[in-house]
Amino acid sequence: MITQKNLSIAHSWFEAFNAHNLEKLLSLYDEDAEHFSPKLKIRHPETKGLVTGKEALRNWWRDSFNRLPTLKYKVTSLTANSDRVFMEYIRLVENEESMMVAEVLEIKEGVIVSSRVYHS
Repeated sequence: MITQKNLSIAHSWFEAFNAHNLEKLLSLYDEDAEHFSPKLKIRHPETKGLVTGKEALRNWWRDSFNRLPTLKYKVTSLTANSDRVFMEYIRLVENEESMMVAEVLEIKEGVIVSSRVYHS
């Protein structure tokens, strides 16, 4: 069932992210995947919050993992359908206030083709 497969991708995403396993995380994405994040918009205003392609994702997450070695996400909710997963989680970083986050993964043919992060 596609919904279960998409939930499995989301679980793999959290496992790779929390392990800071960049290559495993990137393996879940299409070569031309797009990613939008308010944090990206703040740290790299020239992107307007959007990066495209695995190399851009690699650079973004490598920087995040280097800057925030204690960064982890705690899943609070996952909802999937045939082409998307809606994820809610808590962003945890030592000595920072936790942050509620929502993210949507769009999945086609078993890989993430776009992701969009929402938070205040």
